Amino acid sequence: MIFMILLLPWLPMLAALGILLIPKGNEDLLKKITVAICSVTSVMVLILFFQFDAARTGYQFVYRFDWVPELGITYQVGLDGINLTLCLLHALVSFAGALVSCYNKERLKEYLFFYLILTGAIYGVFTSLDMFFLYLFYETTLIPLYPMIGIWGSKNKEYGAMKLTIFITTGAVVALFGILLFYQQTGLHTFDLIQIQRHLASHPLPLDFQHVVAPLLLAGFGVIASLWPLHSWSPIGYAAAPTSVSMLHAGVLKKMGPYLIFRLAIPFMPEGIRHWSGPLSVLAGIGIIYAGYAAIRQKDLKFIVGFSSVSHMGYILLGIAAMSPAALSGAVLLMFSHGVMAACTFGLIGFMYEQTHARGVSDYGGLSVTTPFWAVCFIMASMASLGLPGFSNFASELLIFIGSWSRFPIIVSFAVFGILVTALYLLRMVQQICYGPVNPKWSKLRDIRTFSERLPFVLLLGALLLFGFWPQGLLKIIEPAIGVLLP
Repeated sequence: MIFMILLLPWLPMLAALGILLIPKGNEDLLKKITVAICSVTSVMVLILFFQFDAARTGYQFVYRFDWVPELGITYQVGLDGINLTLCLLHALVSFAGALVSCYNKERLKEYLFFYLILTGAIYGVFTSLDMFFLYLFYETTLIPLYPMIGIWGSKNKEYGAMKLTIFITTGAVVALFGILLFYQQTGLHTFDLIQIQRHLASHPLPLDFQHVVAPLLLAGFGVIASLWPLHSWSPIGYAAAPTSVSMLHAGVLKKMGPYLIFRLAIPFMPEGIRHWSGPLSVLAGIGIIYAGYAAIRQKDLKFIVGFSSVSHMGYILLGIAAMSPAALSGAVLLMFSHGVMAACTFGLIGFMYEQTHARGVSDYGGLSVTTPFWAVCFIMASMASLGLPGFSNFASELLIFIGSWSRFPIIVSFAVFGILVTALYLLRMVQQICYGPVNPKWSKLRDIRTFSERLPFVLLLGALLLFGFWPQGLLKIIEPAIGVLLP
């Protein structure tokens, strides 16, 4: 098991280097290697998931290697219920994205190289238990993101790539400042998260220090989580990105912000988070309503889903602000649920865009007649997004509302109203695209027909339904990890 968790970040990166040795004209081999590597890593995550002992608390499959002992830097990996859930999310989305990436027609070799680097870096973030490597992998994700959007993107791709990079880098610098202050304050001269956690269990950080440093981590990592008003880079980044990058970006990358808050801020500075929970809940509530209203005003499919994703991230941040077991468990479950749903939706939009090069809602109509399989998948993903019972999004949002109500009843009331706003723009979008008269311009659109084309969407929607009817399948590993976080 330890061998598998060690390989998760590095196998895709080594494969990326191997791709450089293959002639760019041999596209079939390039595609097969990419899909094979993502398949292998996904299978390894599934094995780790089924071998994980839900009855145990703490980290499992831990491996530690002293890298720079003088600075207290170790290469240490391990899994608890939180990062295992996100590794499962990444396994699903990266495999689905790999299948979608194979339809890229321009400079395929370079695109797949960057895709594998990005895949490996994300696994690195979710498996590392050392602050140095955690931050290193976090920053590494930006290296492939910029060229993938700037070169292979669509409308406003240069602007989208630049704005995304500037915002996320700025947030990362703010968070780094907080991490360095934290490293100095502990006096342990180590970045080892397990060692730090053991020390702080009996020697908590001073309250004044927590009150000062916690907002640095919340704001720094809140940027990538689309915390209002630091969210403006997100919709344009989604809209400009190529399909598989949109899938990874909305599905997985955005979850790194809340994950790092779970990993660094909540266990080490709980009183600091509670001190700032009021302002955080207000910003989360504003983000839910504001982004929902912005989605209503959009005419571009990617912008609608992009603002919808910003709105849904507000629910996750609200769960974090509540700092209760139910709300935090719901936030982790929603990270998984929203990630799968967003990846599926962007994949479907990308499939249609590749044929039509049109993203306007008014450009389509009657797709349930011309492309029935696509329409069924799109409707299911939209229903999951608005929290229809039967999808895992419903269970996760319900947990957040229940766990947050006692602390923030007014904010939760606005958040519940946000569901109605979500239903408004999603149902209107579905009605305009899938029903009504068929646009004669697209009367001969090709539906999703082949096994390799259908497989990504079947897997993603199947996961939403599986954990919608059986949320305990994930909650049984999430809840013990949350219990360890809260003092």
